[in-house]
Amino acid sequence: MDKKRIIGIAAVAFILALAAGIGTYRFLSEKGRVAEAAKLQTTGIAVAVVDIPLGATINPNQVALSPWPKELHPKDAFPALKPVVGRVAIRDFLRGEPIVETKLVPANKNNSGLLSLKVPAGMRAFSVKVNEVVGVGGFIVPDSRVDVVVTTAVSPDRQQEQVAKTFIQDVQVLAAGQVVEQKDNKPVTVNTVTIAVTPEDAEKLALASNDGKIQLVLRNFSDAAKVETPGSDKGGLIGSMHRSRRAAVKRTKSGKKAAAVQVADSSYTVEVIRGGKRTEERVD
Repeated sequence: MDKKRIIGIAAVAFILALAAGIGTYRFLSEKGRVAEAAKLQTTGIAVAVVDIPLGATINPNQVALSPWPKELHPKDAFPALKPVVGRVAIRDFLRGEPIVETKLVPANKNNSGLLSLKVPAGMRAFSVKVNEVVGVGGFIVPDSRVDVVVTTAVSPDRQQEQVAKTFIQDVQVLAAGQVVEQKDNKPVTVNTVTIAVTPEDAEKLALASNDGKIQLVLRNFSDAAKVETPGSDKGGLIGSMHRSRRAAVKRTKSGKKAAAVQVADSSYTVEVIRGGKRTEERVD
């Protein structure tokens, strides 16, 4: 009886093991089939592996092939990396974003005019000649925010009367660099700053650069407030200097007067020691 029971238990165990094996085989087979089907439904396309900014030339370290669903990937994506490397981005690419033809400079175009890619819609790029002092010691760099100040004569017949006025505020710097110009038949290096302005402000800048002197004033990037100023002329500047000088003289005279009426104290103190005791006595 015990032998039959053992055989029965063994048979049941075998059947259960066989069923488990068949189930595992079917599960793994189905999983492999699903994986294979998913593989057949994806394709490799070029994507950005880092953030790529506008105007950057794409290098091999910035892109890689990544599987992408066939029905979902952009139609102008690249299935290989070679056509992407060396192209210039005309839009920002975020990490993981597919590289597409519509966001790249056309392959048959040269890259000499990349500055135009940074000019905001409706704006114009205007280059201003500056020196190291006007350029805030070289601290005016692309994406800085500046105000524009012009110093010019009050009128053509009053050239000696100069006035300074902030006439454009909170403009974006697109580029800062150097150009070579001819002066007295010799090449001269000139520092320039290119800013983005409206067409109306471009006209003002053209007039100001011909009739006066333009200077740029660096401002806080987060400060977009517009401030109305009356402008400054030599009369106001000299007047403020005279007022400061008169105030200083007045303070000096007041100090001298107070010193004249001060009475000197002619008394002095003598230290006396008697029997080991120390005392101080005032003598007039």
